[in-house]
Amino acid sequence: MQLKNATILVIDDDPDVLTAVRLLLKTEAKEVVTEKNPETIRSLLPQKEFDLILLDMNFNTTINTGNEGIFWLKKIKELSDSTAVIMITAYGDIDLAVKSLKEGASDFIIKPWHNSRLLDTIREVLQKKSGSQNLEPLSNISIIGSELQAESELMMDIFKKIEKAAPTDANILILGENGTGKDLIAQVIHQKSLRSKKPFIKVDAGSLTETLFESELFGYRKGAFTDAKEDRIGRFEAANGGTLFLDEIANISLQQQTRLLTVLQNRQITRLGSNQPIAVDIRLICATNAPFSELANENRFRKDLVYRINTVEITIPPLRKRIKDISLLAKYFVKGYSSKYFKPNMQLDPSALNKLNKYHFPGNVRELQYIIERAIIMSEDDIIKDSDLIFSPLESYQQLDNDGADMRLSTIEKNAILRIIEKHNGNITKAAKELGITRTALYRRLSKYDI
Repeated sequence: MQLKNATILVIDDDPDVLTAVRLLLKTEAKEVVTEKNPETIRSLLPQKEFDLILLDMNFNTTINTGNEGIFWLKKIKELSDSTAVIMITAYGDIDLAVKSLKEGASDFIIKPWHNSRLLDTIREVLQKKSGSQNLEPLSNISIIGSELQAESELMMDIFKKIEKAAPTDANILILGENGTGKDLIAQVIHQKSLRSKKPFIKVDAGSLTETLFESELFGYRKGAFTDAKEDRIGRFEAANGGTLFLDEIANISLQQQTRLLTVLQNRQITRLGSNQPIAVDIRLICATNAPFSELANENRFRKDLVYRINTVEITIPPLRKRIKDISLLAKYFVKGYSSKYFKPNMQLDPSALNKLNKYHFPGNVRELQYIIERAIIMSEDDIIKDSDLIFSPLESYQQLDNDGADMRLSTIEKNAILRIIEKHNGNITKAAKELGITRTALYRRLSKYDI
């Protein structure tokens, strides 16, 4: 929707704010209605349809909790859920404004504002509102990953969150154990967003050293350092207009967090070897397998950065908590790998399904995928029985005593890798660090030993 066709309601108990907004919008919008008393919301919304409401966060009413804006936002959503709401807030109430986004606000503006910034925000919200009406529901989305094969209530709740959050530009933090599908959920959010035709750029943030962090994310100019033979754009510029997905965000250092926070605040990057800032327009999605308590530890993670990346939080449950999905996922993988390995008639025996449903899957969906793939490759006939299912050596491995020890170097190395990975609950970055090798070298050994 264009601003010139919009009907806008402004609610603020400061008459100067109402006058300023009315003068600014009267030549830009179709109609502007101003109100000092938020109580009029109860009578206005049933009588008149507004495309957008500008709502103050604090009023001098009998509600003195400091959450007046949240209260009236909820009331607006009850009376007219399709009406877009922009919250007006002072700098000190930013945390409350972020909370309002989780309650359904489209955006917020900090006062005092620049008129151009306010107009841009209004136009963006109106454009998103009209664009989101053309988005198909998640249930109709083309399946791009196995984790979307689900029927459990826990995953249905995740899908509802994605439907609400995807059409917005809210920064999203995805939490979950290794193998739960954080990467694919991020891709779905991008696919369901208004940025879907723009790039989706993934960065394994935890694998970037201090020296690589800035050059990879922000780019560099020719001659910035010894190997800089030509200009190169960073991941932020590559994602311009689209989505930037930072995986393993909890593993970046405090110094890296400071640089990232500065870019997110200013929406500008500066290439190494240059003094010229470059504006970037990205939607940020972050993911980590670390518990939220680790992000809340200020010795490990900056609290102001947590606020920046955590406008909407999505926690993907482990597979052991969504048992209802195990059979569905297993059949999905059987179908896919049967086709891949030219065994089109493969099926799961009830004994196999029963064995899968009783297993706790420490490696989550990724482990289930590998179990089914291995079973199809090794199976002698078209029926996968419980005996065909071999669970992860990470769980079955037990250290040999000295009398029966296999002292070959390859065995010792494999056992050491298994032990360290198990110690760090499958976190490859931490395991590689303790083993004294790079993530790439560790992945090569995992492949070599078929781990």
